[in-house]
Amino acid sequence: MTKAAELAKMGEVLTNSQIGRKNIVINGAMQVAQRATSATGLGASSGYFTLDRFDMTIDNTAGRYTASQSAVTDLEGFSNALKIDCTTADTSVAANEFFIIQSHIEGFDLQQLKATSTSTRAMTLSFYAKSDASRAIATELRLSNGTNRQASKLHTIGTSWARYTFTVPASSSMQIDNDNSNEMQVNFWLHGGSDFTGGTLSATFESSTSGNRAAGIGSVFASTDNEIEITGVQLEVGSVATPFEHRSFGEELALCQRYYQKWLADTANDSMFTGAMISDTQFIGDYFLKTSMRAVPTIASTGTFAVRLKTSDRALATGPTLNRATPDTVQIAVTIADNNESGFAGFFKCANSDDDAFIEFIGEL
Repeated sequence: MTKAAELAKMGEVLTNSQIGRKNIVINGAMQVAQRATSATGLGASSGYFTLDRFDMTIDNTAGRYTASQSAVTDLEGFSNALKIDCTTADTSVAANEFFIIQSHIEGFDLQQLKATSTSTRAMTLSFYAKSDASRAIATELRLSNGTNRQASKLHTIGTSWARYTFTVPASSSMQIDNDNSNEMQVNFWLHGGSDFTGGTLSATFESSTSGNRAAGIGSVFASTDNEIEITGVQLEVGSVATPFEHRSFGEELALCQRYYQKWLADTANDSMFTGAMISDTQFIGDYFLKTSMRAVPTIASTGTFAVRLKTSDRALATGPTLNRATPDTVQIAVTIADNNESGFAGFFKCANSDDDAFIEFIGEL
């Protein structure tokens, strides 16, 4: 074989296997669960509750469920899955009900899908799933910017692990912005009323039509016996579902931390950052985030905290709150009740009795 032929063959192999960072979906193997590994009584509101990068979007249903990071022992190459277990059934489905598992993708991570500024290349979604019984769900790729286009496919999930695929051909009249905005969602439809199921699915990108988004699906809320597990979620360029791209846990965690980070106390008296009293009652310090976040984060806290000054803890009157922030560093402010403390240095910590207090930094799409 000539050198030219070898190079040509190598190019063909590389193109066909799409080697290197091909999976656009983050945490597709369901490895990272910074918030929790299980959450019960869900269904009254939407949000991120367990596995990173998978948002539970729900409305208008009486159905309730448990979401968990399940252990996988019967699928080669995977150890975890996202499991949805119905705990309260909803058998009277109103037209405007829905339950979707969503992976939101920012524009910066979608540029490889572009053919031109107004067209996309073919793309393929693949995933592994199993259920307690045969169950119809729909997958949907949905562009959420000004283009507002969608494509969907119906899948019948069996009782053993199997791989399911959905290829969307190249399309014109498309736009994917090169920024940190929410440009696309990968959606798994598990429940929906007639507002979303009364039409016809389109396997190609079409203008957004609510009734065409999930036609033909069953409902995970039809019975408390119902459950479904999903893992190995991959979105890639091309019309072929190539083998799942396994990234190291460290890589996957860092990718997730672009959107969410959590400081968690391990033991009583764990400290988070040092700082100083800038007045008699206000303490401020800088906390350096683990990686640059997608946007300036918001903050949420759970538990009891204190400021250590000199030889004793000072209980908080208010806070913690963000005094100022960038995607890399946050400045946290708290107020203590004690007076005449201006100028003293100290550190921010969990209270002696609270060894599982935590602070969240949220930059989700």
